[in-house]
Amino acid sequence: MIDYDYLASRLATSLAVTFGVSVVTYGLIFLTPGDPAEIILSQQLDRQPSAAEIEAFRADHGLNDPIPVQYLHWLTDVFRGDLGSSYYSDTPVSTLIVETVPLTLELALAAMLVALAISIPAGVVSAVHRGTSIDHASQLGALLGVSMPNFWLAYLLILLFPLTLGVLPVAGAGSFGHLVLPAITLGTGMAAVVTRLVRSSMLEVLDEAYVDTARAKGLRERIVVYKHALRNALVPVVTILGLQLGTLLNGAVVVEIIFQRPGLGSLLVDAVFERNYPVVQGVTLVTAIVFVATNLLVDLTYRYLDPRVQLGGETA
Repeated sequence: MIDYDYLASRLATSLAVTFGVSVVTYGLIFLTPGDPAEIILSQQLDRQPSAAEIEAFRADHGLNDPIPVQYLHWLTDVFRGDLGSSYYSDTPVSTLIVETVPLTLELALAAMLVALAISIPAGVVSAVHRGTSIDHASQLGALLGVSMPNFWLAYLLILLFPLTLGVLPVAGAGSFGHLVLPAITLGTGMAAVVTRLVRSSMLEVLDEAYVDTARAKGLRERIVVYKHALRNALVPVVTILGLQLGTLLNGAVVVEIIFQRPGLGSLLVDAVFERNYPVVQGVTLVTAIVFVATNLLVDLTYRYLDPRVQLGGETA
């Protein structure tokens, strides 16, 4: 059964984390050099704005208020469902996020599928054949995957497939072909981490008594490994998947810039350079909510994968 007291505690913690992220992000935004009014007006007017124009812009957007006051106004609007509007186009931030978040989630989920498709078979085979050349090759591949920067792999893939072989598009979005290279780039690093975790978890599970019992009953090794051992070995893997989602969202920033995908990452980077404060804060808030919600979902998934695990942290 679900421990509702534990769930209430986790929800409270999630809200506190989200609030903390919003406070820190809002404070750090104002530490960046440059006056957003002057920067934005210079681009919009294509000339140096006058002092009166800068002052009018700051007054219209509440930039003359103390930072705590500005934050309280923003937080009040958030509770009303209003994330503010872009300084450049007056487009609601929520509209910009709704337009771009599907592409980022598409990339993150595709990268996770790539990672799972590589890591689970590699980790299982490595554990079953521990100490052999297969095991050593798997561990070497995982080490290379962890050590390889995403941007370097991205440029290698671009050099190999679009430029040398003439297949797959270099940049953009909208088709399956546009998703392949970014997903491989983003998923490879995650695959390396998960492979090592699957291997270590499988090694522990394969030494359990119930695995020996299943073998003693005459079950095929494939059934013993994939039906009995793998399910319990996936419990810690679920944890890392939840944590890696945040990593994927952060990594998507670099990948989206390289492959020119119009996702959350590109939106955030452009907003930072443009000093578009409402967009920066809105994207950060949404990312934090996705991260904490995913971790809460991970805890709930524990119970399904291993009924012995209680949500309160005890083992039945």
